[in-house]
Amino acid sequence: MSARDVVITGIGLVSSLGEGAERHWQALSQANAEPVIERDRFAPYTVHPLPEIDWGLQIAKRGDQRQMETWQRLGTYAAGMALDDAGIKQDEALCATMDMIVAAGGGERDVAVDQGILDAARTRNDHDLLLNEKLTTELRPTLFLAQLSNLLAGNISIVHKVTGSSRTFMGEEAAGVSAIETAAARIRSGQSSHMLVGGAFQTEHPDMLLGYELGGFLHRKRWKPVWQRAGNEGGGVISGSGGAFLVLESREHAEARGRKAYAVIGKVASGRAKRNEGDFVDAISGLVRALEVPARPTLAISGASGAHAATGAERTALSGAGDFAVRGFSSLTGHLKEAQFPFAIALAALAIANGQPYPPFDTENETPIDGAPEAVVATAIGYSRFEGAALVVAA
Repeated sequence: MSARDVVITGIGLVSSLGEGAERHWQALSQANAEPVIERDRFAPYTVHPLPEIDWGLQIAKRGDQRQMETWQRLGTYAAGMALDDAGIKQDEALCATMDMIVAAGGGERDVAVDQGILDAARTRNDHDLLLNEKLTTELRPTLFLAQLSNLLAGNISIVHKVTGSSRTFMGEEAAGVSAIETAAARIRSGQSSHMLVGGAFQTEHPDMLLGYELGGFLHRKRWKPVWQRAGNEGGGVISGSGGAFLVLESREHAEARGRKAYAVIGKVASGRAKRNEGDFVDAISGLVRALEVPARPTLAISGASGAHAATGAERTALSGAGDFAVRGFSSLTGHLKEAQFPFAIALAALAIANGQPYPPFDTENETPIDGAPEAVVATAIGYSRFEGAALVVAA
């Protein structure tokens, strides 16, 4: 135990299952949990949609809500929940000195404008002039700026007054892994005493799905758990909308303000294996072994996306790297891209804090485990690239 242990004192979660840490614990700790899915709106693709959200609970000003895209509102909302949960949101001094690291995408495109350009291009040959006309008449400055990834961090600063240093990572699961890894390293080194870290992803937008499908990653037709999609039509990924933010503090800082921790983030490992060279399974196994997991049956919260190659490799690696009872939470939330790793860390912390493992989310492919978990592995093996894992332990 060290004064600079990285403790989790606040959790903000949103997914198709609902809002908040307690809601997710209640949903996922019950046997035979059922997913919330939308089959028709983006057929033949299934998504896990957002629940009904009263944005005003965390974003009081309607003007602030209107100028954000959905993914920005979602991230700002989840961040506010984490700050509330940690007892920091109303403390202006703590917020003013709080550092922030956000995992973000590039924003949502204006589909109506895109479609208008494509339609006009079918009847005109002066495409350069056409684009200039549309850019000057159809796009407002705020719409253009909405493509900037660091606007999520900016909105969190404006709405929640978190005004310490700010960093934004891009790069899908890699962004989430790097955000957690960097935040933990800064706290351990004494460079920061308390941090807000996390990400959000809104999949209910055609261009978000297009990004997956251009690589052939989306699962088609009927929903199945992540471990059962190999050999089915499509690429195996069913995406979801959601957000996950964590308040991380040094143990010393949390204890000084009398705050109880959910859990401690131990070692974090990351890598970028050359997947076409046949050593992918070994690379994942190496990440897990680098965590120095105790030699006993251990719960593993897997961020497996369902993508055939990545999910198969992770399953093989975990079966050989230790005695793991794996839980693929994407079966119930969908793949959350930038928020995937923070979400996995949050679920691991909740299991430790509640002294109870999650039951199998897929009874055909996941094994039960008994006893209160004192150490939980969290993973995010990128559906396309990058890998990350962390050990979360009792505080």
